[in-house]
Amino acid sequence: MATEHLVQIQPLAGTLSAKPAPARAVNFAAGPGQICGIDVGSTTCKYVLVSSEGQIVAQAYERHNTKQAEKVLDFLTRLESEYKLTPQQDRIFFTGSGSGLIAPLVGGKMIQEVVAVAAAVEKVHPAVRFVSEIGGEDMKTIFFSGDANNKSKQVLMQAACSGGTGTFIEKTARKLEIAPEKLAKMRYTGYTLHKVSSKCGIFAEADANTLLKAGVPVEEIIASLFEAVVYQNLATLTRGNTPVPEILLLGGPNLFFTGLQEAWRHHLTKVWKERKVEVPKGVDPASMILVPEDALYYAAQGCVEVGRGEPAASGIYEGMEKLKWWIDEGQHEEKKKLGRGGLWKDPKELETFKARYAGGNGNGNGKSNGNGHENGNGNGNGHHPAGAVEAPSKLGKLGRVLVGCDFGSTTAKAVCLSPQKELLFSCYALSRGNPIEDAKVLFRQVKEAIGVGEIVGLAITGYGKDLLKGILGADCPVVETIAHASAGLHFFPDADCICDVGGVDVKIMILNNGAVTDFRLNSQCSSGNGAFLQGVAERFDIPMNEMADRAFNAEAMPQLSMGCGVFLQSDIVNQQRKGWQADEILAALCAILPLNVWIYAGGLNNLNQVGRKYILQGGTHKNLAVVKTQVDFILSKIPEAEVVVHPYSGEAGAIGAALVALEWWEKGGQTNFRGFDAIERLTYKTVTSVDTVCHWCPVNCQRSFIDVELDDGKGREWSKVPLGAGWERVIVNNSCPKGLVEDLNEMKVIKTEIERTKDAYPNVADLVRKEAFRRVST
Repeated sequence: MATEHLVQIQPLAGTLSAKPAPARAVNFAAGPGQICGIDVGSTTCKYVLVSSEGQIVAQAYERHNTKQAEKVLDFLTRLESEYKLTPQQDRIFFTGSGSGLIAPLVGGKMIQEVVAVAAAVEKVHPAVRFVSEIGGEDMKTIFFSGDANNKSKQVLMQAACSGGTGTFIEKTARKLEIAPEKLAKMRYTGYTLHKVSSKCGIFAEADANTLLKAGVPVEEIIASLFEAVVYQNLATLTRGNTPVPEILLLGGPNLFFTGLQEAWRHHLTKVWKERKVEVPKGVDPASMILVPEDALYYAAQGCVEVGRGEPAASGIYEGMEKLKWWIDEGQHEEKKKLGRGGLWKDPKELETFKARYAGGNGNGNGKSNGNGHENGNGNGNGHHPAGAVEAPSKLGKLGRVLVGCDFGSTTAKAVCLSPQKELLFSCYALSRGNPIEDAKVLFRQVKEAIGVGEIVGLAITGYGKDLLKGILGADCPVVETIAHASAGLHFFPDADCICDVGGVDVKIMILNNGAVTDFRLNSQCSSGNGAFLQGVAERFDIPMNEMADRAFNAEAMPQLSMGCGVFLQSDIVNQQRKGWQADEILAALCAILPLNVWIYAGGLNNLNQVGRKYILQGGTHKNLAVVKTQVDFILSKIPEAEVVVHPYSGEAGAIGAALVALEWWEKGGQTNFRGFDAIERLTYKTVTSVDTVCHWCPVNCQRSFIDVELDDGKGREWSKVPLGAGWERVIVNNSCPKGLVEDLNEMKVIKTEIERTKDAYPNVADLVRKEAFRRVST
């Protein structure tokens, strides 16, 4: 029997763990020596070693953490010492995105990925007619037709976009704080599905974020993502062909995600029924969809199978010496030719920069917050401590305060402002996947800080604003632009431009005498935002609080391309193949961020027209490496420019909201804040069903009803989804104002408002079109 090399399987981003699949005796043809197949993927490496008798001796699947060459060297060292892989005697064949550089260094021959997978499938599963292999960053489908003597195959591959892969499922799961073990077991069947873009991974992530902030249960979001993956694979990579049984599902996502397997079985059996595909009598159609336990190794096994058919002199293993040389010396020489220097010219320049900006307020003063910490810990990461801004002795008796909250895409923030505009307290809460839960966490901290004090005004902004304004009793729901502009101008009234880089969007506000005269927003692409940086850092297992220091450690970095986040992700994979390491790639990402912010997202090719004083705010600017590249970029365009970092960059939105609440209160406003106890008692339920679909227009939006238990709730006994007294309903996932109502009388009010708006702001282009082509009688 074949032996088994016991390793820990770490699929995709290395977040799941499972026992390795048992090594199977595939009965490869006998040969003169051992043959090794190595699959060097974008995130993992796999090998399969086959003996001269044709049996699998060992196999392994491990994450390489961007160090592809180093991981292959580790594999080869193990294979030589434990399994007697012998240079000049045994043979070795490579496949995968990173194999082109490594294979020649050890004498190996490269096999195209799809060719390798197809060879393994034909060897092990001759009856299979359709294969779908989903990887971390690509997907492949293979159609087999004909009989054993005259079999042909059609191959379709998608590697330029993350839509349809497992990457954005994992990213969303991390954001929802879903443990890897739980994600692997989450189901598809039995859950209400929501519209999630299947064409682009970036848009899919944005849709998932919208659902999250609307209060949709995480189980439904994950099930909807499984739906999107299968839909994208069937819509894009079948080209009108019908996958017929037997079906083989390969790759990490197909193997590890139970819900994804269920989605495949649901859609494929549905297609067979609709297109009248014959299934053998007495056979369950779902059983014709196979997911082998060793689905991760088919490309490596295919290398061996193809290698058996190659001439005896092909792929002769030449040992590890050239690979060692490349790792120790060669790749560094190549980087000097292809790359550029790091984020700083010399240590003195970096020291001078940190002396000015690491204090947290962007001008080198480093104001103390009264509790022994400075606003910015000076460690090169630009993170000032969350929590109280006022001295601890004053917490619990702050007096009358104005509270501002910013329910952002990745974090929720709250601040307490005195009537004299003093910042008394601030706190953070990582998003828990539901704005109501985020609000509970925030207000527990605010309650402890205020103590016997009193909230006289509450303003909220951010993605959760519309959902929470009535539930919390907010006095001022504030548009994000106004909130961030108010916060910037409060500290820097002479600012010409405020650049806010958040988790999933980029906002640029151009000012003139304290008024916003132009505004640029990018919320549809991840390039340039903090979530993209965080996602790459997580792939490399680098904590966020170490990211800036790691980027500053890089003495050289690759040249990355400006633009689309998907293409940028592909570019990162390409640089990994060339030997660039995590620190160097992070430095390059920080370096390209200003181009994506100002030129790609903002469309501002001439910063001279913007002004001279630039304010950087938003949580991403707590990363000092990002600040360094932003400052360098702006000064390269305008040498005399003044670039400052907001002293509370992460809380800027909340501060701006609190300032709006203060202005409202000073005009005599009486707060509607429901109180801490009412927020702590909040109970809610979410309903998404056929009864929640909006029928006011042909779009038929699949809305969600979030019903919250409140003391003064009026209920909706007349609704298709009845709601008793003591409950209030919030309607989300609508695409227009009509979707906010259920009742015809409410609809009449909405239509009246829409018509009034049209009359006040007529469509000039429509008027011109009608008048220009109107025939005038003579």
